[in-house]
Formats: sequence, C-alpha cells, structure tokens
Amino acid sequence: RLKDYSFFKIGVDHNYGATQTNYAILSRVSDLCYLPANELLIKMIEEGKGTFKVAFSISGTVLDQLEQFRPDVIESFQALAKTGCVEFLNETFYHSLAFLFSRTEFDRQVEMHAKRIEKLFGMVPSTFRNTELIYDNNLAKAVEKFNFKAIMAEGVDRFYSQGQSNTQVLNAASGTAKCILRNTSLSDDIAFRFTDPTWDEYPLTPTKYATWLADLEAKGAETINIFFDYETFGEHRKKETGIFNFLENLPEAIAANTSLKFATPTEIATKSEESGKPPSVYDVPEVTSWADASRDLAAWTADNMQKDALNKVYALEKAVLATNDAKILEVWGRLQTSDHFYYMSTKFWKDPVHAAFNPYKTPYDAYINYMNVITDFESVLL
Repeated sequence: RLKDYSFFKIGVDHNYGATQTNYAILSRVSDLCYLPANELLIKMIEEGKGTFKVAFSISGTVLDQLEQFRPDVIESFQALAKTGCVEFLNETFYHSLAFLFSRTEFDRQVEMHAKRIEKLFGMVPSTFRNTELIYDNNLAKAVEKFNFKAIMAEGVDRFYSQGQSNTQVLNAASGTAKCILRNTSLSDDIAFRFTDPTWDEYPLTPTKYATWLADLEAKGAETINIFFDYETFGEHRKKETGIFNFLENLPEAIAANTSLKFATPTEIATKSEESGKPPSVYDVPEVTSWADASRDLAAWTADNMQKDALNKVYALEKAVLATNDAKILEVWGRLQTSDHFYYMSTKFWKDPVHAAFNPYKTPYDAYINYMNVITDFESVLL
C-alpha cells in the first residue's frame, strides 16, 4: 500500500510506502494464516507420508516484506520446500500488469522472481502463473523462452472447443507448455461460499466436497485444480469457521471417496506429456483473467483513471532504466503492482468483494493519491 500522499508532499517527500500499515497487515496475516496454515500443511504432508502435495505462487513483493519484517514466515515456507511435496510457481516479481504494457519489463520481472525462488527455496520454477491468472495465446508464446512445463490459467468457457473442460490438461495454442486450468466453481466453494449460510450446500464438509470430486472423476477428469488466495485460511475465513479443520480432514475424505491423487502442476504437466494422448489445444485469442464474472481485465484497466495511471507509470520505463539505479528500479517496480489500479475501479466500487480489499474511501481517492506519487517520482527521474 501507498501512504497518504497529498499534493503538498510532491517535491518534498520521496518515500511512498505505508510502512507501518504494511507491517501491521503483514504481521496480522502471518499470525492468522501463513504460520498456522504452513504448520498444518507440514503435518498433513508428514502424516500422508508425502502423498499430500500443494503449490504456492508468492510474489516478490510479499517475499521482500517477509524477509524484512517476518523472516519466521520465510523459514516456515522453507521448511515446506524441504518436504519435496511443495512446488513454488514463477510469476511477475511485483505482481504487475507488465505483460500488457512492456515485454522487456515483463521478462525482467519473471527472471527476478525465478532467481528469488531459487535462492530462497532451492528450486528452479517450472510452472508459470501470471498476475491475476492473466492469460492468452501471446502469454504462452512470451514465456516459451523460459522453458516452463506448465502455465496456470483460468478455465474460461467461451474459449473451450467442443469436448474441452477445465478437468483436462490442454496444450497452449502458442509455445510448448501445458495449460493447467483452475476449477472455478470448486475453488470458489472454499474461497467465497464456505461461510455463506444462504448457500444451498452450506455447511461444506470434507466428505461432501470429496463426493463432488468423485463425480468429476467418474466423468473422466484428468485433473481438478483448486486454486485461490492462501489467506482464505485464517484471514478471510477465521479459524472459528472451521476452515482449518476442513483443510486438515480433506485428504482423508478424498482417499475414502475417490482414487484421486495429489500432484503439483509440474507433475500434472509431465504425466500428461508422457501419456501419449493426442494434444487438445486451449486457444485463447483474447486476454482473460480470474476476476469477476466476465473473466477479463475490467477490474484493472476499464476506467479512464486506471488507463491514465497505467500509461503514466509505464511511460517512465526509459527514464527509469537510464538511471541504472537499483533503488529507482525497485520503487518503479512496486508502483506497477496491480492492486494500485484495482483500487481505482469505479465499475466495482460498491461490489463487496472489491470493497473488502480497498483501503481508500473512493476510487477517485486511490487515483489522486497514486498520481501524486507518480508526479513526485517523475520529478526525481527528470
């Protein structure tokens, strides 16, 4: 988050981060989610003797903050990495929209993130997940140079060919990677509907959930990919809701009701590649994401304020690179984080999901604050 940066700070204050707020939020989420959830996952992996597996996509922005403020959380993720049952995915370092605006910057951030994952967790990422699951054929082509085996994407119905679904491993239309598609409904059952008493399937139990997986297995599902915010455990859904108990008891329920096995995205892609089945192509000519019902970019790029802010920050690329200053590059990178533009959305201003994550009273406040920061940052460059 940016701090409250008024017009009168331009030219005077060159520090933009809301340091104390960011520390407080990070510590709260670490204590409510990251540490207890990581501890539980290690227990599940040990009790399952390596049969339970999971993957994480953690932005470089979060890793930076954890290394600075909560190294104990980094250590807990490192303990997970040592189990051999956890995969860490590659993404843009600053959780940015760089793919849409600068392929040079996109490549820089992908490489930065891969190096940080290898340094912290001892593994070279082989699966890519773009910011907010933003995907199209061009994305698959753009990351081909990095030799990823798999790309995580949202399964968007309007781009399925006949017979395709999100329970298949599909080939990217461009490049060589396999597309691992998120099962939207089953993911949202946990992330959004778990605590909704008006939901006709409430309360959600591990056994009930496992029967849904069994139904898909019976219909020939190759893979069922459940992917959502990790903060669902303990932060978005408090411990008292039973969310941790649900997670802990899920593997046993799945084992009792299905013959499904847990696997990492790379394992799924490798198995599909070795199966010898004729490839089915996921052809996505338009940019998609995992956001909202439309699965498009509206949450970040639909409004004129968002477009103005995005064009402004990426127009600074040449001047930023000319400085050859690591600190300047870091500040510019953090100003690209997609959340800044998410906060400016007027389309979703009164949407409860969007409002829950917005620290500003209005999207106009978000825009003005951001543009004040950009104005000062530009003055530092020029």
